[in-house]
Amino acid sequence: METVKGTTMAGINPNFSATFPPPVMEARRWIDAVTFPANRPLINLSQAAPVDPPPEGLRQAMADAILTQPESHLYGPVLGNMDLREELAARTERIYGTDVHAGQIAITSGCNQAFAAVMATLAGEGDAVILPAPYYFNHKMWLDMTGVATQVLQTGPTLLPDPDAAKALITPGTKAIVLVSPNNPGGVEYPAELLRAFLDLARDHGLALILDETYRDFHIREGAPHDLLNDPDWADTLIQLYSFSKSYRLTGHRVGAILASESRLAEVEKFLDTVTICPSQIGQIGALWGMRNLDSWLAGERQEILERRRAADAVFAELPGWSVLGCGAYFTYLRHPFDAASDVVARALVQKASLLTLPGAMFGPLKSEGGSGLAERSIRLAFANANAATLAETGDRLRGLSV
Repeated sequence: METVKGTTMAGINPNFSATFPPPVMEARRWIDAVTFPANRPLINLSQAAPVDPPPEGLRQAMADAILTQPESHLYGPVLGNMDLREELAARTERIYGTDVHAGQIAITSGCNQAFAAVMATLAGEGDAVILPAPYYFNHKMWLDMTGVATQVLQTGPTLLPDPDAAKALITPGTKAIVLVSPNNPGGVEYPAELLRAFLDLARDHGLALILDETYRDFHIREGAPHDLLNDPDWADTLIQLYSFSKSYRLTGHRVGAILASESRLAEVEKFLDTVTICPSQIGQIGALWGMRNLDSWLAGERQEILERRRAADAVFAELPGWSVLGCGAYFTYLRHPFDAASDVVARALVQKASLLTLPGAMFGPLKSEGGSGLAERSIRLAFANANAATLAETGDRLRGLSV
């Protein structure tokens, strides 16, 4: 038994004890009890989530469902409501110009659960997964908590993973390669030919390729971002993840999706039935209404994010000492100019500039842990809720700052 603050409790799974705390929650604690000057209020650039509510029509559809659809309060299908699965299949066909059917789609309680569910079918204790660094920290946390080894693929100054470097990491225990494009945290968008090279690599070695496209709707490229789904045998290797949270401002309702083979989803169903039984009915109703009614609105949201991307690139590209490593989706990934580790810099930005950001140390291994040194020198800024004026103010606060 273990004693904590005078109480006795059962032991903790060592995989959980060894997993780092949730980074966003950790960063929020940095601003607890801090009083920010009236002339320099806090600018929160830490979390990549819209803070505005969904459009009124979508909210009205959800409210009407609560009042008039008794089934919205009941368990639904484990893999999600068929009408939403069919709508997403049709949308996927239109985007990628390929054949997709509802049986290849599962709806999940957010995209994090989509990743966890897929990974639970692929890898267990003692297996390994290739994860490019900087990585999305919740992906690393899930692997750590389940005893799956992370084979870190360093990406260098371009933040683009190299298939040949990934190939060198593959061992008999490797089960999958994980890619995120547009990338969180780096902001970079992976070229279509690079994604194709990774699909070929994964297929040649009998691995799964998990492609997280949470930020697909904010891609700078018009049309399909890749042609992987045009491969007639894509389902033998590719697993695509998607999120409704960012596109329709449904973060609190937790609606994500998996596109995979039907045989894979039969295994995913076991996980989902055990964990949540079914995704939120109200969230699914909102996502379906959004897909059917908000195409023009979503196009406007995309243009706004692309404008913020251009503004962020312009501001930080001209900031003395700072370097833009990646900019896209909701993110700018910067190399800072200070002779201090990124977590020290991020905390100093709270105190000296009223800026809440996330340090590169939250997205990759430190040099002492086998990292390239990028984790110590980088900072992630999320501009989902920062307009051009806010980004210009951020640049002004960083200019000439000493740490």
